[in-house]
Amino acid sequence: MNRLITRTKIRIFISMFCVGTLFSCSDDEDVEEIGNWVDRSVLDGTPRSSSVAFSIGSLGYMGTGYDGDDYLTDFWIYDMDGNFWFQGASFPGIARSSASSFTIGSDGYVGLGFDGDNELSDFYKYTPSSNVWTQISDFEGNPRRGAVGFGSDTHGYIGTGFDGDNDRKDFWKYDPVADTWTEIVGFGGTKRRDATTFRVGNTVYLGTGVSNGRNQTDFWAFDLASDSWTSLLDIDDDDDYTIVRSNAVGFSIGDRGYIACGNGGTGAISSVWEYNPSTDLWEEKTNYEGVAREGAVGFYDGTRAFLALGRNGNLYLDDNREFFPFDEEDEDD
Repeated sequence: MNRLITRTKIRIFISMFCVGTLFSCSDDEDVEEIGNWVDRSVLDGTPRSSSVAFSIGSLGYMGTGYDGDDYLTDFWIYDMDGNFWFQGASFPGIARSSASSFTIGSDGYVGLGFDGDNELSDFYKYTPSSNVWTQISDFEGNPRRGAVGFGSDTHGYIGTGFDGDNDRKDFWKYDPVADTWTEIVGFGGTKRRDATTFRVGNTVYLGTGVSNGRNQTDFWAFDLASDSWTSLLDIDDDDDYTIVRSNAVGFSIGDRGYIACGNGGTGAISSVWEYNPSTDLWEEKTNYEGVAREGAVGFYDGTRAFLALGRNGNLYLDDNREFFPFDEEDEDD
């Protein structure tokens, strides 16, 4: 009798353990599949990579780039609400790839890049209300490509990149009223090209990129109010992190930042990582559901984000997807 009871208790314990284990595994799988990418309208123009992009309100602006044969100057506008593209005035400078951009108020700014022979330093302002480009003062640092750019309500910023001989780590601030560039100091990070930024609130976060063939691991926050840099945890701080890459896309949704796709060192990748500024920690999300890619562009307005274009090897892409970071993956949409 006692032995029967004991055996019964053991069977119940084992059953409860197995059920708990199954539920635990199921929960882990659910966590790994959080984040959904939904197909949106493909670009009407030529597939390309290494284009420049910026967002103003619910419109994303994209142009220049390289299609595998030619450097480009056409510019396109994506309506996030209407889910369609329309063509704007072509970029007036020489055709190029790996240019940089920022926004100040309701205007976009585009410059630098590579024309196939030389790194460039010219810069232009785009006014959406009139669909007009205006040349502004040339960038006063070394001509370069693969630099990062970001803006505030009053100023634009350009930094890092490759000048044809050397990777850079200098940063410059543009004043649109005076039409002047001023070098700012305080960035303690490493040299790099093809890094990634995203903005959450009044802080811009910078990381990834490559220098001398090595993907960089440091991660930084830039306070737009004080023009000051703060070092954060390296993006390889956790053994489970696989965030390091170059030529990726950065964007934010709400109070979280994201780094997606890029080149992991041996080719294009599709992984997506979410950054929580309140904890300085990262969480992996669902992979980008299209072809793995580098040199893609992103549009975001603070509540919505889209990732489009890019290349995988010699395959140049024109597709576009919207990211829903807290939805379960659905491969059918």
